[in-house]
Amino acid sequence: MNSYERLCFNLLGNRMKGKREEYAQLKNDLISARLKTPFEVYLSTAFISSIIVGFCMAVVIGLFSWILKLPALIKYKGAVPGFIVPLAAHSLVIGTILITIFSLLIFGGITYAAFILYPGIEAGNRQRNIDATLPYAINYVTSMSTAGITPAEVFRLLGDSPIYGESSVEARYVAREIDIFGRDLVDALRLVSASTPSKRMKEFLQGAMASISSGGNLTEYFRIKADQYALENRQTQKLFLDTLALISESYVTAMVAGTLFLIILQSIMSVISGDNNPMFLYAVIYLMIPLGSVAFVVMISTMTPET
Repeated sequence: MNSYERLCFNLLGNRMKGKREEYAQLKNDLISARLKTPFEVYLSTAFISSIIVGFCMAVVIGLFSWILKLPALIKYKGAVPGFIVPLAAHSLVIGTILITIFSLLIFGGITYAAFILYPGIEAGNRQRNIDATLPYAINYVTSMSTAGITPAEVFRLLGDSPIYGESSVEARYVAREIDIFGRDLVDALRLVSASTPSKRMKEFLQGAMASISSGGNLTEYFRIKADQYALENRQTQKLFLDTLALISESYVTAMVAGTLFLIILQSIMSVISGDNNPMFLYAVIYLMIPLGSVAFVVMISTMTPET
C-alpha cells in the first residue's frame, strides 16, 4: 500500500468497511486477480481518484469552454419559455457551468467504472493464462509425485517454477496457506479452489482434495488429469487452427479480392462518367481496407490462446 492509497484509506476507509456486501463481486474479483490491495483500500482509492480526475478535467474543460466562448456559439431560433429569455444574456456563464458539471460527472464516472472493472478484467486474463499453462503444470506435478515427493512439497516446487505462469501463482498460494497460516493441505486446496478464476484449476484442486480425503492414489489422479488436459489442449489447438484457416480465407476473399474488384469497378465507372472526385473509391482505399484489416487483427488477437 503506497502513500496515496494510505491517504485514501484514512479518508474513507471506515465508510468502505460497510460496503462489502454491496461490492461483493468487486471483492471476489480482487481476490481472483491476486491483487495485493485490500478491498477497503482499493474502493477508497477508486472514490478519491474519481473525484480528483473528474474535478481536474472539469476545470480544464470549463476553462477551455470559457476562453473559446463555446456556449455562445450555440444558437437556438425556436420558441422558448418566457422565463428563459432573460437568461440569454448570461448564456456564456450558464453554459460554462453546465459543461463543467457535465465533465465532472462524465470523467469521474469513467474513472470510477475503470477502477471497478479492472479487477474483473485482470481476473479474466489470469483465467486464460491458467487454462493455457495448466496441462503443462499438471505434467510437472505428475512427474514430481511419481518420484515420491509429498503433495505439499509438489505444490511448493510448482510455485517455484515461473515457467508455468499463473498456475505457479496458484500453487504458491497453496504453499502459503500451509507454510504461513499452518493449514493442512486439504484446507489450503479448498481455499485456493474457492478463489481461483479458472474453472479448470478449480476442478483440478477439488479433485485433489477428494482424492486425499478418500485416501485414494493421488499420483494416479495427477496422471489421469494430465492425460485429460493434454487431450483437451490438443483439441483446443486444432479447433483454433481450423478457425484461423477460415478467417484467413475470409480475409483473402473480403479484403483482397473484394476490395480489388471494387477498386477496378469504381475506376472504370469513374472513367466512363468523367467523375474527377470518386468518393466511393476514396472510401474503399482509405477507410474500408485499413479498418477492415484492423478488425481482422483485433479478432485474431482476441481469440488467440495464451502462450
